[in-house]
Amino acid sequence: MSDVRVAIAGATGYAGEELIRLLLTHPTVQLTCLAASAKRERPVPASELYPRFARRLDLAIESLDVDRLARSCDIALLVLPHGMSMDLVPTLLKAGRIVIDLAGDFRLKDPAIFERWYGKTHTQPALLQEAAYGLPELEARTIREARLIANPGCYATAAILACAPLLRAGLVERDGIVVDAKSGLTGTGRKAEPDLLFAEMNENLWAYKVNAHQHAPEIEQALAACGADGAVSLCFVPHVVPLNRGIFSTIYLRLSRDVTRQQVEEAYRNGYRQAPFVRLRPEHQWPRIRDVEGTNYCDLAFLVDGPRRRLIVTAVLDNLVKGAAGQAVQNLNLRMGWPETTGLLS
Repeated sequence: MSDVRVAIAGATGYAGEELIRLLLTHPTVQLTCLAASAKRERPVPASELYPRFARRLDLAIESLDVDRLARSCDIALLVLPHGMSMDLVPTLLKAGRIVIDLAGDFRLKDPAIFERWYGKTHTQPALLQEAAYGLPELEARTIREARLIANPGCYATAAILACAPLLRAGLVERDGIVVDAKSGLTGTGRKAEPDLLFAEMNENLWAYKVNAHQHAPEIEQALAACGADGAVSLCFVPHVVPLNRGIFSTIYLRLSRDVTRQQVEEAYRNGYRQAPFVRLRPEHQWPRIRDVEGTNYCDLAFLVDGPRRRLIVTAVLDNLVKGAAGQAVQNLNLRMGWPETTGLLS
């Protein structure tokens, strides 16, 4: 069987670099094109920008040209700033390519909600309904048949994986969900901003986009489909912490009735019986960012506070892997009919 040709647009960002790292060891993929999100004066060898890929990758990173991108690949992975993908995707789809978009352009189904949260008018609203939401643990069936896959946000992945089985089992209330999330600096992208300088971030921590982060409607949209009771409401507060990578989310939910630890365990095990990258921790063993760094795993742990009718869940993942590049490879594997773990366990 010949290798599937894969192109990356946005190869100069942290998630783009992580995609290169993962796909270089993927047994059935050939990288055929690397493009930057910004215009470049000349092609630059990938090994010059990323010396760790020297003698492993002979491609150059060039300016983005959608027609060249389409000619070079079978699958296009788009790791571009929000708002760029929507103008490229129609050309790629018309050329018969499969597209996995790691930006937020196709995650939300309602163009009005997209405009409210991203501050842009959606230029391809018809494609919003077609796009498969690329969370394999919930949407494997639609991902396997899709030509356009919207990779979830990193914060959204952690929160949805923590909450979905609980809502499906009717163990928790659908409103009053609180998500307190911490992310490493790579979640902000590879860019120079005063707040992200070492002297500003070292020994520091702050909240940002308090209850106004674009992943909030994405979480609510995905969780609304879990169970038969409709809408979900949450309070979402993200924080940036002085770490390179990782997301640590603590989620607070109200129990809908008297619930035992065994019932919660059963809900998670039933929900993720076929999910190779979700790990449920034993009682009193709380996950750490270091446990998932560089992997495609999401580790979950929980505490049932019966007297206060509260459930506390922690969800931990690597924002560049399960929160971005690794999940994109997992979606690629599903779409091509390969085992989900292909290229993701080494």
